[in-house]
Amino acid sequence: MDVGNPDALILPVPPEPFALIVGAAMQGGSSEAVETALRRMGLRPERVEGEGGGADVAARVAAPRFRLTFGAVSVLAGPAAGAALDLADPDHPSTSLLAASLPRRWRESGACWVFIPERDPRSDGVPGASTVQPTRMREFFKMMVLLIDLFDASHIFWSPARLWSDAPQFRASIAEMLASGMPPVLHLVAFRRRENGADASMGTRGLVLFAGQELEARIPVGWTVAEMVRRLSRLALDMMLNGPVQHARTMRGLEAGEWIELLPPLRSTDHRSTVIVEFGRDS
Repeated sequence: MDVGNPDALILPVPPEPFALIVGAAMQGGSSEAVETALRRMGLRPERVEGEGGGADVAARVAAPRFRLTFGAVSVLAGPAAGAALDLADPDHPSTSLLAASLPRRWRESGACWVFIPERDPRSDGVPGASTVQPTRMREFFKMMVLLIDLFDASHIFWSPARLWSDAPQFRASIAEMLASGMPPVLHLVAFRRRENGADASMGTRGLVLFAGQELEARIPVGWTVAEMVRRLSRLALDMMLNGPVQHARTMRGLEAGEWIELLPPLRSTDHRSTVIVEFGRDS
């Protein structure tokens, strides 16, 4: 793993849309009241009429639709439409939940808002744009903290990992990341168990956004899901802070006599972006 600028590694690319379950105080309010609240929070709302932002955005964001701006970051925001609600369906097999139980009526009109970051065309092909990107990502996460507070959100859906979690816990973890640089792995990366015939494995989802790679490991006989998450989250944090795995390596595990082998993709012949992890113990 390579060591470099921690901010550039933790926040390398614009994140995908995210959604919030809106608190009762913001549900059912008029669009004027919502706009006033957004303006008081310093998010400079602008009304987006018709299919502003494109048909794809209109399919995911219902009216009233706003463009919110914080620093160099802008997002399109509004009540979640059908396509966004389908993506965030907690009952879908590909959706994960982190100690979160959603309200029964979470799909009702106005209960869930979606936020879609807009790409900044000014950074395309501009020399030095990569040095500006970490600042934009910090501003994006700061905006998320403000939105969780403003909407009194109970839950948040982080779409890169297809992961629902408790919004106040997510907010606290993001605030800690912005202060210390330590990313909240469990809130940004999903850990998924997979059955592979006679064997079982566990892989990450959403890690590629921060490290350019995912992890996958066979579950050793007798190991629990919690034991696997503990070990893979440690590896994921290392990759978020220090970059992707560049070379095959063997390292010591969490317990005495335990070892971990990491096998990265073979760049010349392998198009996958998954690091294969093997756990073992000394005989």
